[in-house]
Amino acid sequence: MLGFEQMTEKRKEPEPPTGHPLALDPLAGSASQTEPAFIARPSGAPVYHGFKVLGDVVVGGFSFGKITDFEVETRDEGDAFVVAPDNSRAGLVWEISDKPCFQQIAAPDAARWGVWGVSFANTMTSRENVRKNLESILPELKKRWEEWRRINLNK
Repeated sequence: MLGFEQMTEKRKEPEPPTGHPLALDPLAGSASQTEPAFIARPSGAPVYHGFKVLGDVVVGGFSFGKITDFEVETRDEGDAFVVAPDNSRAGLVWEISDKPCFQQIAAPDAARWGVWGVSFANTMTSRENVRKNLESILPELKKRWEEWRRINLNK
């Protein structure tokens, strides 16, 4: 019987994965009575509508928006977005790492100027660290935003 107990222990179902807490904007309007704003964006609302823009984290006219709420639960990775001075947006898939990284995850389209995989050196434990992290990737972000604007303005 002892072997049966060990086998049962090995065959236990794994714990279901848990998601990251979402940083929802309570003031964002929804086009639905039952769905949140990020799922039911009103007509004309920008991509990432319904998620929180950090109005106090602005570098060079670019604001940081959070999808993963790292202020509720400290994370080493997550999702975010950047709002450019013209209110256009790009997505970020970020991780904390001492190795610099900036790579395309999704190509730019009409709604956003891409989704970028980035690494940040500073933990996301304070707004000041978030500002430093945004500042660290701003040269690459600006370049991608300017390329997207040039293409979209010529259409």
